[in-house]
This record gives sequence, structure tokens and C-alpha cells, in this order.
Amino acid sequence: MKGITFKAIAIMNEIDLNKVAMDCGIPKKYTWEQPLILRGDILRSILQKDVDEEQRVLVFSFGSLVFINHSNYHEITGFLKYLQRFEPVMNLQQIERYTDDYSLHIGDTDMIELTDEYVVVPSYEDYYPELISTVLAKSVALEKNEEQLGNIQDSLETMIDRVERGKLRVGNKELARTTAKIVRHEYNTLAYVMILDKPDITWANSSANDFYDKMLEFFELNDRYKILKSKTDILYHIMEGFSNMSHSIRGLFVEWIIVILIVVEVLLTIMEFAGWIS
Repeated sequence: MKGITFKAIAIMNEIDLNKVAMDCGIPKKYTWEQPLILRGDILRSILQKDVDEEQRVLVFSFGSLVFINHSNYHEITGFLKYLQRFEPVMNLQQIERYTDDYSLHIGDTDMIELTDEYVVVPSYEDYYPELISTVLAKSVALEKNEEQLGNIQDSLETMIDRVERGKLRVGNKELARTTAKIVRHEYNTLAYVMILDKPDITWANSSANDFYDKMLEFFELNDRYKILKSKTDILYHIMEGFSNMSHSIRGLFVEWIIVILIVVEVLLTIMEFAGWIS
């Protein structure tokens, strides 16, 4: 059996699988953890060309796609243009920004051999393509969110620089925007990509579960998840500090206004008793 190639692309934060499934005539309702698998006549109709039975496309709700045995760049861009009909905000200029290429080989070996570019297994199992695709899809999605987290950190660094220069006031809108970015990042990464969730086949098949765990460990998905979670918690802590400082400054300003009004009222009372004003 010849090797199976995989190309994973993270293109968006979210894809509505049910819209695509409905257009393809697939009546099934998809949940977050289920990829939409397109092959055969459906894939031929989308690409408007003949495709091999081994070729397929897996679409994940968290914005990643995996092309199996698709080496033709025009096939990939053709499918993405089709998908853009349902997700108009998709940026086709970023196709190669978050991507990973991998392959599966059947070899003369007694154990599974994992490398950065391919995996060698003793014999083929039907669950290999989906499990490999799932790990690759989550990996490129994490890569995208890791870069987004870096952008949030850059914006926070700008706010810290302003505070160091003595500009202590941080606007409510700026605080709200930055907090919203952190919440969105946490939702996209920790909740939506579902790093800790496993495909259904792993619960029913111990061999599939062992293979999936090996892939997770090799791609360090759990470690990357923990790092992102830790960094997100730190960002929340920093934003809490900014918020407390901003509220303290506003509270101090209000207190000074109250003191000034009291002083003015006392002065007016004294002037009235002294007959300076009537």
C-alpha cells in the first residue's frame, strides 16, 4: 500500500459544518467534535473533476481542514473557494500561514515510528487517517491561536509602557476590548479546539486510543494546551491589575471632587455669616 499524505490548514476560528453538509446533501447534524468528511461523488461535485477513492477532505468546526492525498494546489484552493461561499470572511491569502504536511507509511516494523514528517505503522487500520487528521487539525489550530496570543501580549506591553511613562489612566473601552480579545482567545483555544476531547473511535477501540495518545504526545498538544492556559491566566491577572488601578484612579478623582465641593460649601457658608455675600 502506498503512503497516505496529509495537508492540514487552519484558515478560520469557526466553520459551520451543517451549512456545508446541507449543501452537499448530507442530512446528518454535526456537533463540535465531529469532522465533516467529504469524498467520492460529493468531492467530485465540489472540485468539478475526477478524484481517487483515497482522496478526501476533513472539515473541522474549529476552522481547520485536512486534505488527504491532495497534492494538487489547485484542488486545495478550489475547495477553499467553495467553502468561502459559506464563510465569506475567510482569507484565502493565508492558506500557507498555518499549515502542516504529514504522511502515513506502512513499513516492515513491529512498532509505530513517529517523526516530524511521517509515521510508520506495521499494518493499516481504517482509523489511522481520521486520527492523524484530528491531531494535525488541532495542531495547526493551536499554532494560529498561539500567534494570536502573541498579538494580545504585544498590545498589553504597549499599555504597560504607557503606565511606566506615568500615564496611569486606562480607558474603559480599551480595557473592554483587550479583555474581549483574551476571552475570545480562550474560547477559540481552550473550549472550541477541544484539545482534551478524543474522537469516538478511541473509546471503543483500545488500539486506536493508544495510537491517538502517541500522536498527541508527539505533537505536544497537551503541553501546548497547558502553556496557553497558563499564559491566558497571566493575561487575566494583568488585566485585573489594570482594572483595579483604573478604578482606584477614578475613585480618587471622585473623592477629590467631593472634598472640593465640601470646601466650597464651607467657604460659602463662612462668607455668608461674615456678610460678604447675601
